[in-house]
Amino acid sequence: MRRKAYLPQRFLFVLIIIISTILTACTRLDVFEKNMVIPKNQWPYSLQPSFDFIIKDTTASYNLYIVLRHTDAYRYNNIWLNVGTQSPGDSTRYQKFELQLGSDAKGWEGTGMDDIWELRKLITNGPVKFNKAGNYHFSVAQIMRENPLPNIMNIGIRVEKVK
Repeated sequence: MRRKAYLPQRFLFVLIIIISTILTACTRLDVFEKNMVIPKNQWPYSLQPSFDFIIKDTTASYNLYIVLRHTDAYRYNNIWLNVGTQSPGDSTRYQKFELQLGSDAKGWEGTGMDDIWELRKLITNGPVKFNKAGNYHFSVAQIMRENPLPNIMNIGIRVEKVK
């Protein structure tokens, strides 16, 4: 008789674990990320990748990141970018931004695999709120002295909703 009571409890325990796993797996991350491949790993001034995303929740805060992938052969510890931002119905505003990629003492920042490095860095001083719902447009241009800039593989934007 004890065996019969044990089986339903065990079944209930397994059922709770399965339901918890399903609910956890269905959690939606509010993240937008889009990256553009730089042809032949040579980024000319004329190539200014652009990215569009839609903001629906104007009460939430968001983190904005630049995502950059480069090879180990990149010659500099930084890259200067001109980041354009256009909110719905407004003109584009540009901001020069220095992205530190590493240092001579510590090496490359970010994550590396073999000779490829990826870095994701905030381009704001913390979470930001978008005042208007709608389509936001970003553009990114390299403004280093070298044209084309070699050993840059990808550039992108990541927008994460702060929980």
